[in-house]
Amino acid sequence: MQSWVGVPVLVTGGASFIGSHLVDSLVKLGAKVRVADDLSSGRLANLELSIEQIEFREGDLRERSFAREVVQDQQVVFHLAACHGGRGFIDTHPADCASNMVLDGTVIDEAHRAKVDRFCFASSACVYPVQLQVAPQDGNTVYLREEWANPFKEGCASSDGEYGWAKLMGEMTLQAYARQYGLKSVSCRLFTAYGERENETHAVVALIAKAFVGMDPYEIWGDGQQTRNFTYVGDIVEGMIRAAQRVTDGSAINVGTAEHVKIIECAEKIFAVTGSRPKEIFFDLTKPVGVYSRAADLTRTRAKLDWEPQTSVDVGLKRTIEWYYRANRVPDIAARLGVLLTER
Repeated sequence: MQSWVGVPVLVTGGASFIGSHLVDSLVKLGAKVRVADDLSSGRLANLELSIEQIEFREGDLRERSFAREVVQDQQVVFHLAACHGGRGFIDTHPADCASNMVLDGTVIDEAHRAKVDRFCFASSACVYPVQLQVAPQDGNTVYLREEWANPFKEGCASSDGEYGWAKLMGEMTLQAYARQYGLKSVSCRLFTAYGERENETHAVVALIAKAFVGMDPYEIWGDGQQTRNFTYVGDIVEGMIRAAQRVTDGSAINVGTAEHVKIIECAEKIFAVTGSRPKEIFFDLTKPVGVYSRAADLTRTRAKLDWEPQTSVDVGLKRTIEWYYRANRVPDIAARLGVLLTER
């Protein structure tokens, strides 16, 4: 694919955080975009830049009739619809996360039956074995390689909770359709996305929200030494679009940065930008934190996509903070923060 102009594209979960940014980018590229979303976590307000130029359909993609309806006459499907959230959500909603296996299987099958040209699946770094994401030994950090997550290889199937297992099963299903039916497809393993329109269940926006309301003592879940490769949403979207164009064999590819950033370092950067520095920081060791260390190996990403993320954490955080402070009121967030950290 060299051009998106006039291409019929379905974006499932297109009113969500990442999905809405993807929709905006595809519209700018000239695609003919249809969005399917049940608005359980997505919001029509996220689509305000593109709503007049897209077709929006509301419904539950676990219902086969709705999935069949929305994939008709589409050339490309970007499948981002999922029951998901940050660590506070996925650790407390295991059944909801497990339901993604039904959702993904239904959408993939109906896309195949509708003879779509290609399928891009929003997978996750949560597919990687948790034992590879422990605290660095002797200062040696790990960069996760695509071949290390494989349901058919011993030692390579130990995903991060029900959410991670569901994503790995989605990848397996997509690979099966690629092998048996030739469905052109790719699984994009997204790493720690953040940016405008994200909710407070995710680490970066949670940390911003706590600074926004002036929390003091300022609460950090865990010891603050755990690391993530925070990846700005604009880079996530560009990586997915490139992957849909360039990878068609059903394989997986990392879409994320290769930079380990400690949670406490992220918080310090937020304090510097907002000017809201607490007198005390409280490290709550009783809260869920997920794996200890996570970042992407980009060898395959660079080779296949001729690309890697370009937005620095400093630049991405500044954009996200500016958006959050414009979009919210302190009394509203302060009154609901406890709920916002675990409910999407």
